[in-house]
Amino acid sequence: MNRQTVIGATALVAIAIFVLGALFYQSVGEKPSDMSSNASDTAELVRPHAPVLGPVDAPVTIVEFIDPACEACRAYYPIVKEIMTAYPDKVRVVLRYAAFHPTSEEAIRILEAARLQGRFEPVLERLLETQSRWAPHGRSADSVWTVLEGTGLDIEKARSDVNMPDIVGNMNLDAADVGAIGVNKTPTFFVNGKPLTEFGAQKLQSMVRAEVAEN
Repeated sequence: MNRQTVIGATALVAIAIFVLGALFYQSVGEKPSDMSSNASDTAELVRPHAPVLGPVDAPVTIVEFIDPACEACRAYYPIVKEIMTAYPDKVRVVLRYAAFHPTSEEAIRILEAARLQGRFEPVLERLLETQSRWAPHGRSADSVWTVLEGTGLDIEKARSDVNMPDIVGNMNLDAADVGAIGVNKTPTFFVNGKPLTEFGAQKLQSMVRAEVAEN
């Protein structure tokens, strides 16, 4: 066998190996995935430390990137609660923090300290109700600590807990995820991992309704 024949045969073998390898790769790629189809459980959307409202095993997950100093977040809170009331066993809400306002970081620290005491929701609702006092957008603000009386929060303990390393670390992780996902406004919603691309209460309700119907 001359040199050209050897080269030609080698080339044919290489091409055959390439084609067989490509077919094998394609067949493997077409196999059903073992991963959950619920994209809302991807790490950057749902973290183990994130506050959860509603049943933890609900089939429909709303992820809300929330800033407690955001006026739109305050307006949407009753809408989110209405959705949870409409589907009490079907919907859970995972809250992720996005600190876009100057007073937001301290409020978030307080919320996390309240969660340690089992007072997360009462404190969240109080912060939203009194938002115009501690986050007045362009005017001088009261200290956020002044609005917490009557929530059942041990304020002295909360003042000590707000600087806990775990709270700081979780806030830093939320900030990193906000950047990685590309969240640039609040509230930003995802429903079972799908972004709410058209902002509006009815759009959110319709998207949740469709996911509930499928689950």
